[in-house]
Amino acid sequence: MQPELKILATNLRFPEGPIAMPDGSVLLVEIERGTLSRVQNGQVKVVAELGGGPNGAAIGPDGACYICNNGGFEWIKAGDKTYPGEQPSNYSGGRIERVDLVSGAVTTLYSECDGHSLRGPNDIVFDQTGGFWFTDHGKTRPRDRDRTGVFYAQPDGSIIKEVIFPLEAPNGIGLSADEKTVFVAETPTGRVWAFDLVGPGELASGKNSKRLLEGRSGHFMFDSLAIDANGDVCVATLLDGGITTLSDCDESSQNSVQKEPRFVPMPDRITTNICFGGVDLKTAFITLSSTGQLVAMDWPVGGLPLNFLNK
Repeated sequence: MQPELKILATNLRFPEGPIAMPDGSVLLVEIERGTLSRVQNGQVKVVAELGGGPNGAAIGPDGACYICNNGGFEWIKAGDKTYPGEQPSNYSGGRIERVDLVSGAVTTLYSECDGHSLRGPNDIVFDQTGGFWFTDHGKTRPRDRDRTGVFYAQPDGSIIKEVIFPLEAPNGIGLSADEKTVFVAETPTGRVWAFDLVGPGELASGKNSKRLLEGRSGHFMFDSLAIDANGDVCVATLLDGGITTLSDCDESSQNSVQKEPRFVPMPDRITTNICFGGVDLKTAFITLSSTGQLVAMDWPVGGLPLNFLNK
C-alpha cells in the first residue's frame, strides 16, 4: 500500500541531502542545479550556488551547513525523469564545503586526503564532539570507477583522515545514539555495514568490530540513510524505490532482538534520502529525486536527534 504523502516541493533538480530545520523549513541540495536550496511554505529559494554536484548536507557546531560535493554528473533525461550518469567532462573535483546560511558564502575545506584527491563525497554526519564522518562514493567512467572509503574530519579544515578503505561505492552514513557505531551503506551491493568505534574517528579492532546488517531479499541498491529513535537504520532504496529499515542486532548495539527488515514503497524508483523533523521528530522528509520532489509523511517512530540541530 502506498503511504499518504504530502508534497512539499516539485520541479526540484535532483534533490538530496534534506535537513529539517527548527523553523519548519527544509534545507536540501539540488544536485543537477548545483545549489543549496531552502523549501518553506511551498516556495524554493536558493541559499548558495555551489556548482559541481552538492550531495549530502549537515549542520555543524557553528550553525553553518557542511556539504559533500561530488563534482558533478552527466545527466540522463527519460521523459519527465532525470537520472545521474557518469563523471562529466566538466567534472570539478570532489570536495567538502562550508556554507554560511546567512550570507550564502561558500568555503572549500577539503579536496584531498594524504595526497589523494576526494572523488565524489556523498553523505555526512557530525558527532557530538564536532567532528564529522563522510563517505566518498567515487565517480564512474566508461571503463573504470574509483575505489573509495570513509573519512573523518574537523570542520575548521585542520584535520582529515581516511578511516575505512576500501568499500564498494559507500553512500549513506549515520551514527548510533551512543556514538559507538558508525553505519555505512554501499550502493551497488545493497548492504549496510556497522563499524564499532572506540572514540571520535577511531575504529575498534577485532573480528567482530565490523558486521553486516541483515538485509531484505531482491534486487535494489542503497542510497543515503538516517537513524531512528529505536536505533534502526532507515535507508533510502533505489530501483524498487522506497525506505528500507534494518536493525543492528549485536551485543554492542541497543537492539537485543533481531527485527525483520521493513520496506515502505515510494512513487519514485530513485528515492535517495530521508531525514526526520516535526513534533517528536515523527515526520519523515524524503527526496524523490528522479521526479524532483520533496515529500513528507508521518513516521511511526521518531528520528534520532542530530547533533547541533535537534538537541
